[in-house]
Amino acid sequence: MFPVELRGAKAQTLMWAHEHEIEPAALQQLRNISRLEWVHGVRVMPDVHLGKGATVGSVIAMKDAVAPAAVGVDIGCGMEAVRTSLTAAQLPDDLRSLRSRIEAAVPVGFAKHDDPVNVHRLNAEVSGQRSAGTTMRAGWEKFWKSFGSLHEGVQSLESKAHKQIGTLGGGNHFCEVCLDLEGNVWILLHSGSRNIGKELAERHMAIARALPHNQNLVDRDLAVFLANTSEMDAYRRDLMWAQEYAARNRAVMLALVCKAVRDEFAGLEVGFDEPISCHHNYVAEEVIDGIPMLVTRKGAVRAGDGDLALIPGSMGTRSYVVRGKGNPASYQSASHGAGRRMSRSAAKRQFTVADLVAQTEGVESRKDIGVLDEIPAAYKDIDAVIEAQGDLVDVVATLRQVLCVKG
Repeated sequence: MFPVELRGAKAQTLMWAHEHEIEPAALQQLRNISRLEWVHGVRVMPDVHLGKGATVGSVIAMKDAVAPAAVGVDIGCGMEAVRTSLTAAQLPDDLRSLRSRIEAAVPVGFAKHDDPVNVHRLNAEVSGQRSAGTTMRAGWEKFWKSFGSLHEGVQSLESKAHKQIGTLGGGNHFCEVCLDLEGNVWILLHSGSRNIGKELAERHMAIARALPHNQNLVDRDLAVFLANTSEMDAYRRDLMWAQEYAARNRAVMLALVCKAVRDEFAGLEVGFDEPISCHHNYVAEEVIDGIPMLVTRKGAVRAGDGDLALIPGSMGTRSYVVRGKGNPASYQSASHGAGRRMSRSAAKRQFTVADLVAQTEGVESRKDIGVLDEIPAAYKDIDAVIEAQGDLVDVVATLRQVLCVKG
């Protein structure tokens, strides 16, 4: 059944969704992308929906060029998950205490830690038997030293960036405790590069829009940087740093949550497997059709042969651990989630807090107007999204959340 080709596109645009399932504005956005002279091809995932400049759920292969909008403002946003040694039978009926402990450990929304997390001490606290996967990556000193080479406009934000390592953010970012079909307890979280990634992205987008070769674009938000230019070099330097920041942020957050779980179940020896981690807003150098390309994935994960990835639903539906099949037709990619079927403002107009309570029954979570725009009905059917990409991934584990923390 899939893929299908997008009508009216210039560069080959293959989709794992039918045109009638995609809002017209997103279809036009995809056509605009395909008409950029640097684009080799576009691949569209089943969770596709309208984004700023570039469509969410798009994979774009460009020759000697990259569009910052095809990555988005949350550079390096992605997922992290780990299976614990806990089972469903060991969880209490009331998970409110555990949610409070996680919320105390991990700042949400615009919040940050009062002081930067001591990653070396945290690493020592969570390391131990069956928990090697929760240890932090090395090279922190070198990583922070490189902050001074970033865009001059963010130099005053270093202290804030330190304090936002190990924080969740808001919107669709979350931290969940889930059960798989065998009753194993998992921790699943979603976050990115926080304010520093956003600040870097917006500065480089503004620079790209002002470049002479972008003045006649049908959509200036699709402005690109060209290879062998100082602007491209600066963007890629900052981009790679922000992608690394996002990965480190999730690693610290996961360790904080693992510690909170251990503290909550102090009478048990809780262990953790190796974590699964994946970006879904990023740039990579890959060979496409035998040609070196810069590939952007905005709301899409790499699904190379054997790659493990995470595809969440919403705060009231299933999520999936998947293994990539390495399908070259999709540029070895898959969806990053269910994808929104309506905007946040539309969700707030259409649904009530009572609807949210009903749709998140059985999940320990916030159930107030502050997270109404994240109501499950605002998202596409995750099971249909998974079914549509059966040629891209195999399901390894099916998760259902029993606790969800949102900003």
